[in-house]
Amino acid sequence: MRSRRVLAVVLAGGEGKRLMPLTADRAKPAVPFGGMYRLIDFVLSNLANGGFLKIVVLTQYKNHSLDRHISRTWRLSAMLGNYVTPVPAQQRLGPRWFSGSADALFQNLNLIYDEEPEHVIVFGADHIYRMDPRQMVEQHEESGADVTVAAIRQPLSLADQFGVIETDPEGRRIVAFREKPKDAVGLADSPDEVFASMGNYVFKTQAMIDALREDALDPSSKHDLGGNIIPMLVKSGGADVYDFAHNIVPGSTERDRGYWRDVGTLDAYYEAHMDLISAHPVFNLYNDKWPIFTGHDPLPPAKFVHNDGDRVGRAIDSLVSPGVIVSGGTAIRSILSPKVVLHSHSLVEDSVLMENVKVGRGAVVRKAIIDKNVVIPDGARIGFDPEYDRSRFALTRGGVVVIGKNEIVDR
Repeated sequence: MRSRRVLAVVLAGGEGKRLMPLTADRAKPAVPFGGMYRLIDFVLSNLANGGFLKIVVLTQYKNHSLDRHISRTWRLSAMLGNYVTPVPAQQRLGPRWFSGSADALFQNLNLIYDEEPEHVIVFGADHIYRMDPRQMVEQHEESGADVTVAAIRQPLSLADQFGVIETDPEGRRIVAFREKPKDAVGLADSPDEVFASMGNYVFKTQAMIDALREDALDPSSKHDLGGNIIPMLVKSGGADVYDFAHNIVPGSTERDRGYWRDVGTLDAYYEAHMDLISAHPVFNLYNDKWPIFTGHDPLPPAKFVHNDGDRVGRAIDSLVSPGVIVSGGTAIRSILSPKVVLHSHSLVEDSVLMENVKVGRGAVVRKAIIDKNVVIPDGARIGFDPEYDRSRFALTRGGVVVIGKNEIVDR
C-alpha cells in the first residue's frame, strides 16, 4: 500500500443540532471530549497513526473554533508534502452551501484533481473509536472495488436505528444499502447481527468522481453519500463491505477492541464519557501504541489541596486534566477538563465539566454536562429536581442536565 497515493477527506460540516446547546457556539466536530480532546481528534489521530498524512477537512457551520483547533494542533511537515487543511464551503459552483455530504465532495473536486490520488478515504468527524485505516485500504485495493464501506456489527433487533448493509453469501460484496429497515435479515455467519454503516468509505478515485458528477445532475437526489452515492455503486456491483471486527489496532485489548460510539445525541455523548472512567475502561485513552493526538495550552499539573476533616480535595474514578484545582471538593466518576476548580465541600458526581468551570463552596452537581466558563454558585444543587432543572437548562431523555457555554447559573 502506498499511502502517498491516498487522499483523506474528513467531513466536518454538520450542524450537530441534537447536541445543542453544546453546538450553539461551535461546530459538532469541535465539541470537547474526554477533558483534553475535540471530537475531530479521534478521526485525525486514526488517519495520522495509519500514515495517511494528506488530509482535507471540509467544514461549513460555525467553523471558527474548529479551524483554530486544526491550525494550532494539527501541523504536519510541509517539507514532506503532508498537511491537515480545513476547507470551508468555497461556493465555487455558485452562491450556495453544501446540500449534503456528496455535494460537499462535488464542490471540492478541485482538491482531488490537484492531488491526483489513486484512492480517496472519506471519513466522518464525530465518532469515538480507534481504527487502523491501513487495513481497510489494503482490503479495498486487493478487491478492486469502486468503494469499500466500513461496517460495525450490531444486534438485528436494532437494525431500524442504522443504515444497514446487506451482502452476498460470501459476506463481502454489498447487494443492498438500506436506511433503518424494519425487515432486516441477519448475517450469514451471525443471524442475530447486521452490518451497520460507520460512515467511513474508501473510494477508487475515478469511480467516486463519476458517481458525484452523475448525482449532481439528479434534481431528485439528496446528494448524500450513504443515501445516494453508495446505493448507486451498489447497483453497479462495485461496492464491498469492510468488517470493523477484523480491524486490529496496536495496543488494544479484548475489552476495548471494536469500540465505536456515535455521539450524535447528548445522551450518547454523556454515555461515551462514562465509558472512559472505570479501572478497565471500555474505551482506553491510555493506549500509547495508538495515541489520540491533541493540543492544549501550557498548564500546570492538577492540584489537590486541603486535608482537614471533611474538607478534603480528592477525585475518585475520574479523569483530571492539567490546570485543575480540587480545593477541598470531591469528584466521583467525573471528567474534569483543564482549569476546572472545585471549591471546599463541593461534590461533582457522574458529570462532565468542560474547561474553566468553577464549582462553588458546598455546591453539588450530579449527572450533568457543563460547558465552558460556567460558574456554579456556592450552595447550588444541580441534578436533584428534574422539573426545576428543566425550567432552567436542557434536560435529556436520560436525565442528564446540560448547561451551555457561558450560561449564568442562579443559586
